[in-house]
Amino acid sequence: MDRDASGPFLPWIVAVMVYLATLAVAAALLVNQVTDRWQKDLADGLTVQVPPPSSADDAAGYDERIGQMVGVLNEWPGVVRAQRLGAAEIASLLQPWLGDTGMTQDLPVPALIAVELAPGAVPDLAALEAALQAVVPGALVDDHQRWLGDLLALGRTVKIGALVVVLLIIFSAVTAVVFLTRTGLAIHRRVISLLHVIGAHDTYIARQFQLHALRLGLVGGLVGLGFAAATILSVGAWLRATHNEVLPDIALSLGNWSLLLLLPPATALVAMMTARLTVLRNLARMP
Repeated sequence: MDRDASGPFLPWIVAVMVYLATLAVAAALLVNQVTDRWQKDLADGLTVQVPPPSSADDAAGYDERIGQMVGVLNEWPGVVRAQRLGAAEIASLLQPWLGDTGMTQDLPVPALIAVELAPGAVPDLAALEAALQAVVPGALVDDHQRWLGDLLALGRTVKIGALVVVLLIIFSAVTAVVFLTRTGLAIHRRVISLLHVIGAHDTYIARQFQLHALRLGLVGGLVGLGFAAATILSVGAWLRATHNEVLPDIALSLGNWSLLLLLPPATALVAMMTARLTVLRNLARMP
């Protein structure tokens, strides 16, 4: 098996496939990690947007009216705490899009009130918004559901895409192993015939091919995983170096890395079983 001319191709084929599969699975795990974190952060909260004053008269009592709105919110059933965000906090929220240009001081940015809800609380948003608009017309209550819905839809799309990629890679790997195993059988046909003459069973011959495929598949899988890990860590380091606050931090948990470590042995087992079935099927057809 070791002198098989087709053998050196299998580790590289498996390495490329494991590399692509690792990146696809890592992307799905990262998106799932981000969506879980954002869903946890936004599910039990509301944001109230208060339009900026349109005239000097409105500006005179603007802060006082916002204080009244905070009082209404703190007394509302299901609300744990309501607090107006300061200018520095609003500037921090806008910084990923506007940068450190100080433009927020010149823009008519609405005031924001962060509202923390009790776990499982479902306030009447229509009534709450009406009560707040009685204080400041145009006030809006955002429960983040549309944002969360779009985020969860994106997460599902990425997961489905990753699953499709992994299935295509498995199909490609199986096809490659079948082709290379048949090539090996053709190259060693005379040796196999001699083994049959001296009484070797098909299972013995298949065992040599499957162990060869297992060893080469595991080597290729580890190489592919190593390159994929280097890519993931490099992208994460680059994002942290650029201080990009819009994109999530590329940092997989220990459990996620443990899952990725299963890809090389799983791919090697697929290669082994494919080689075994291919050999047994082809030997059964030999005269």
